[in-house]
Amino acid sequence: MVSTPSPLQFPTDYPVKIVGRPDEGFRARVHAIVLRHARAPDAERAERPSANGKYLSISYLLRAESRAQIEALIAELRSCDGVMMLL
Repeated sequence: MVSTPSPLQFPTDYPVKIVGRPDEGFRARVHAIVLRHARAPDAERAERPSANGKYLSISYLLRAESRAQIEALIAELRSCDGVMMLL
């Protein structure tokens, strides 16, 4: 597989939004994954329930050091129980 150059210049601020159902432990699972891949994400973290309360979005603004870091974070979030969408 050929690696294409990233259009991002690192380090950079990188926004991530995780959407899922607000079941028991969803916040904790997502936050643990983010902590494994990024330093001090709490400074820029926001949560917002959907209008009917069926979904919860958790947004982070992370300081990304490399494309590999972002790819690893996204891969782990995709496999996380309860995550329905990543933006």
